[in-house]
Amino acid sequence: MKASAFVYPWDVNGDPDAAPRIAALGVEQVTLASAYHSTRALTPRHPRHRIVTAEHAAVLYPPDERWAGRELRPYVAGAWAPGDAYGEAAAALADAGLDVHTWVVLAHNSRLGAEHPDTSVVNAYGDRYPWAPCIAQPATRAYLVDLAAEAAVRPGARGTELESLGWYGLMHLHAHDKTGAIGLGDAGQYLMALCFCPSCRAGYGGTGLDPDELAAAVRGALEPLWRGALSDEGDAGWAGVEKALGEEKAALTRAWREETARTLQEAAVAAVRAVAPDGFQVLLHADPVSYHVGANPGVDPVHILSVADGVVVPCTGGAGLLTPFAEQRRADAVLAANFVVVSGMGGSPGTLAADAERAAGLGATELRLYHAGLASDGDLEVVREALARR
Repeated sequence: MKASAFVYPWDVNGDPDAAPRIAALGVEQVTLASAYHSTRALTPRHPRHRIVTAEHAAVLYPPDERWAGRELRPYVAGAWAPGDAYGEAAAALADAGLDVHTWVVLAHNSRLGAEHPDTSVVNAYGDRYPWAPCIAQPATRAYLVDLAAEAAVRPGARGTELESLGWYGLMHLHAHDKTGAIGLGDAGQYLMALCFCPSCRAGYGGTGLDPDELAAAVRGALEPLWRGALSDEGDAGWAGVEKALGEEKAALTRAWREETARTLQEAAVAAVRAVAPDGFQVLLHADPVSYHVGANPGVDPVHILSVADGVVVPCTGGAGLLTPFAEQRRADAVLAANFVVVSGMGGSPGTLAADAERAAGLGATELRLYHAGLASDGDLEVVREALARR
């Protein structure tokens, strides 16, 4: 199976050994960030720094004139990725013999939410999630579609991977995050992800739901969780949402949110393809449980494989999420199994060979390795050995 390693431009720029070192892992491809959210990242081998702080979500190249005069537009990076940081890194990686694909983070942007609070998801209590742009809002959708096209199709790129192209929810992994004190489970996470901004309220109304009554129902359903009551085992997954809201309300909210995400995904992929060269590959980071939210948003496998060239699926801790996609996969579709290979981030590089074999047995056609820049020398050596045994 072809393997690709995730990389940030700051892993490569200023380090002449970085690109050859990544190529020596045995990967054929890199997935290089061109638009990314705020982060604090280790660079354990860089000759000039050990920590990079990306202070806000930004594009890692100079944005073009399409954004002139628009209220919602991408932010440029600061000192952590100046100029055309993406282009500089991409050129070095290509010179090392690697195919370069872009890595584009979309509906995850805390600075956008801070400066334009009306763009954010609003929960049933009226709390805004500044990290989560509401994908139902027309202006936000237009911004995300144009950002997808610009950030995906960079010079020399042979494909793209679109992350967070769907609903984002409560789970953000924010700096000094303090939201894990109460286990919400699938149902609680779904209820806390339901948005009540004006666009979503209108959307619920179009299904026959009263948005005020729905918000009250959500708050009532969450109250036992705040008191520390645990759900019954039989309430896991969607059954828990149906029990909390009632089957009809649950079904109507899900239908509205899934249609909203589907149409955005269709528009974004179409926009990328409209400006991409022939043969340009478009993949989405995805979860096969359609009501899930986050960086790997829930999708309907049948639908998404009819829209994109394939999916990247989180497989650390188990590759079971591959199966629903494999059951619907076209012969030419890409099903990439994504494994964390950084021991300190919960990855298991030592089992990569066995994990990859298991994923292939479940239908995976490619591997994704997170993350070549963050991993220790020891982790990278184990990865190199595993890939050599393919």
